[in-house]
Amino acid sequence: MLDLSKKEFMNDEEIKEKSPSVFTQTPSKEVSKHYTHIPTTKVINDMRTLGWGVVDVQEVAARTSATKGVQKHLVVFRNPDVVISGKNNDTVFPQILLTNSHDGKNAFNFAAGLYRMICENGLVISDQQFEDVKIRHMGYSFEELQVQIRGLVEKLPLTVESMNKMIEVELSQEKAVDFAKKALKTRFPKDELKRIKIDINELLTPVRKEDSGKDLWSVFNVVQEKIIDGDFDYIVGSKVRKARQIKNFKQDQKINKELFDLALEYTN
Repeated sequence: MLDLSKKEFMNDEEIKEKSPSVFTQTPSKEVSKHYTHIPTTKVINDMRTLGWGVVDVQEVAARTSATKGVQKHLVVFRNPDVVISGKNNDTVFPQILLTNSHDGKNAFNFAAGLYRMICENGLVISDQQFEDVKIRHMGYSFEELQVQIRGLVEKLPLTVESMNKMIEVELSQEKAVDFAKKALKTRFPKDELKRIKIDINELLTPVRKEDSGKDLWSVFNVVQEKIIDGDFDYIVGSKVRKARQIKNFKQDQKINKELFDLALEYTN
């Protein structure tokens, strides 16, 4: 699971300890001779110049010795000057999530996310709201990065609008249950959902009083947090099992985006 609760920016030593691939200075030996290698650290330093510091990093496990150091990794940025003040004092910090690899298979990919102060929980905004931005290594420049990040920030009012719409939508118990059932499909395959039992009421029970409302924003945050954190039990046959926490950042982002899309459907 992404650790988005940090309030201080990470320094290079902290980043390197958690995700060494971020500091790789040479690409995979398998890349084309035409491949332009831009270290992720170059982007990190450029983002710092723009006011965006690193709050978390992750990397996928290297499957072979050949992929060690060039594997896909994630860097999460936050700018303390960019804040969304929602209704009911629900303060949210926008975040930028960068994914990259040094094997020639990925461009720099920038996605938008949110860090919610109340629950210290992170969300990833769906493509329906923010289409991911890609910058090829070959065309990378500070000027291009500046343009793309400015474009992401300029779209933030859409996120504020979506948050406020969710706050304004009251969900009946029937609608909340319907949302929770559909939300489970973002995590479990259809076949698995048929053979397990999950207490929907448990999934809808808030962890904290701030999320006890019946509005869509509150319900969405309760369900999202439990699905990502694995904070619920399920029954397989006669055995009760604890759901596991989502730790793979690619799965985390996928589920988050699908949940955000699902919630937006209830605002129409």
